[in-house]
Amino acid sequence: MKLATWNVNSLNVRIGHVLNWLATNPVDALCLQETKLTDDRFPSAALEQIGYRAVFTGQKTYNGVAILSPHELHDVVRGMPDFVDEQQRVITATIDAGTGPVRVICAYFPNGQSVESDKYRYKLDWCDAMHGHASAELARHERVALLGDYNIAPEDRDVHDPAAWQGQVLCTDAERARFKALTALGLVDTFRMFEQPERTFSWWDYRQLAFQKNQGLRIDHILASQALAASCTSCVIDRSTRKQTQPSDHAPVVASFAP
Repeated sequence: MKLATWNVNSLNVRIGHVLNWLATNPVDALCLQETKLTDDRFPSAALEQIGYRAVFTGQKTYNGVAILSPHELHDVVRGMPDFVDEQQRVITATIDAGTGPVRVICAYFPNGQSVESDKYRYKLDWCDAMHGHASAELARHERVALLGDYNIAPEDRDVHDPAAWQGQVLCTDAERARFKALTALGLVDTFRMFEQPERTFSWWDYRQLAFQKNQGLRIDHILASQALAASCTSCVIDRSTRKQTQPSDHAPVVASFAP
């Protein structure tokens, strides 16, 4: 089984990239963030042509999340039940890839803008709500995966220049504490289960040749419950998509699991 996450930064612009990537990288679930589409414009037909179903929740211009899968998607929940939010940032569903059900949470964590901003306070409150949502799902399901663009670099080794980013949004102590709180629930950072090359990132700014200089951050994550993480065999970041014409500024993260 393979689970993947990818902030596509506009599915309308990047639908060709997604279709091509799935053709060469078949997965059991692909979680997308920043689809930036209202639900009536979601490209379900194009995905069905390559054998993928989709559940989604979106809005015009901003945010939007989706889960794509060749399997049936059950018990779909849009948003977080205990957190009122007009922004479409979370969708949860169950898939069964033949090895038993997996509860998949696709999340687009707020950016926070700056530590002085009201959006930063919203981010911390949102992360607290996600902690509650994940905890509730873990109480009901043995195998849970929380995938998405977290907009949090958990450690200094996830940042190309820790000194420059110290105290900045994405790298503050409060944000990192929220990430650790999720792992304290029993969710495992699958990427860190394995030896990884140094300076491995999932996001690079479009400006100042950041990708070419590998000046990035690792902010896209796949966290798995202990029962699911026990069967994880690898977790990698696919940098190849960032080399394409008109790429997303994020690269897909893919975790593989043994039967």
